Amino acid sequence: MKRALALLALLSVSLLTPAGRLGQVLADNPHGAHHTRVCNDAGDNSARCGAHVVTTDQGVPLASPAPLAGSYGPAQFHTAYNLPCSVGGSGAQAVCAAPSSFGGQTIGLVDAYDDPTIAADLTTYDSQYRLPPCTTANGCFAKVNQTGGSRYPGANSGWALEIALDVETAHETCQTCKILLVEASDSSQSDLAAAVIEAAKLGATEISNSYGGSESRRESAYDAAYVHPGVAVTASSGDSGYGTQYPAASPSVIAVGGTTLNLGTGNVYAGESVWSGSGSGCSAYEPANAWQRAVADWSLTGCGARRAVADVAADADPSTGAAVYDSTPYQGQSGWFQVGGTSLSSPLIAGAFALAGGIPSGANAQQVLYARFSPNNSHDVTAGSNGACGSIMCTAAAGYDGPTGLGTPNGTGGF
Repeated sequence: MKRALALLALLSVSLLTPAGRLGQVLADNPHGAHHTRVCNDAGDNSARCGAHVVTTDQGVPLASPAPLAGSYGPAQFHTAYNLPCSVGGSGAQAVCAAPSSFGGQTIGLVDAYDDPTIAADLTTYDSQYRLPPCTTANGCFAKVNQTGGSRYPGANSGWALEIALDVETAHETCQTCKILLVEASDSSQSDLAAAVIEAAKLGATEISNSYGGSESRRESAYDAAYVHPGVAVTASSGDSGYGTQYPAASPSVIAVGGTTLNLGTGNVYAGESVWSGSGSGCSAYEPANAWQRAVADWSLTGCGARRAVADVAADADPSTGAAVYDSTPYQGQSGWFQVGGTSLSSPLIAGAFALAGGIPSGANAQQVLYARFSPNNSHDVTAGSNGACGSIMCTAAAGYDGPTGLGTPNGTGGF
């Protein structure tokens, strides 16, 4: 009976446009839309992707022939976060003029398994939002395996939706950047680390990692894979609320937490609060860098000499999530989904680094953030929490806090 009800819900949703039932589902439950993880739990020494897809109340993923009502696209993110249209550009524009060539910045996206339809899906996304095409033919998009070759791993529908989120978010954020997708053979920490190394080897200037697994005593063995001076390496802070995960806990990456991004008329910024799923906390094993320990309220974190997660944040709440096009069926659904999680915030921040022109050669991107973030170029998130820990490591506060770190972008001056 329960399955029959779910199938009925799926039929009623899939046959209507966003102006109908799809829009009503989200309107009935604003900032509290039903959602589910798209990847299975990670096993020992493995990671899972952090994407969360909006569903019906029966758990059926919402999909549509057009972007879902309320989902965010280029106009929303660029306007709210005051992001320029292109590298060296000015003004919060949704769409760039078509570039004569792609180059300067290359955003690497590291994921597990293969998304066989990502090139075509990115073309559909670009057409929907009138973005400059990003294809293999024009030199904008490239997909490789973890050794840089073209023998791709097996497909996985959950990770395919994650890949679509990562690639489309990176491109809509920096529309003149090259996009490099590196697909690890599986979701083991070792293969994902190898894919990060390959992304750097192939010239990525930013590398986004929208995945994580439980911290363990063995994690330091992978730290070196995330050390790339002159490259901004971002990682999702987690999607289970208060608590840390790896590689976000690595001292070399930028751990990206999540918020609920509210918009006003014309997509103007109307405030943010902590997304309840945003990961945060004190690492059990990794040390904090001196620049992190130097924040004014460090003593309130309770982390002592340990690494604090997160460093910065961006939109992650599935209820204010991104419009994502994916034609690889996920639970029998394909088309336009609404997806969130810190899997969204990580490529957004990687894109902001790219829009700023990248970081100086040899520099540590995490140190750049702690040196540059200020009230003039960021939004200090001071509302919300992701659990009960009795400190700013789970509750938003003025200045640094665990769930949102130094804050969210307001232009690219902090990058």
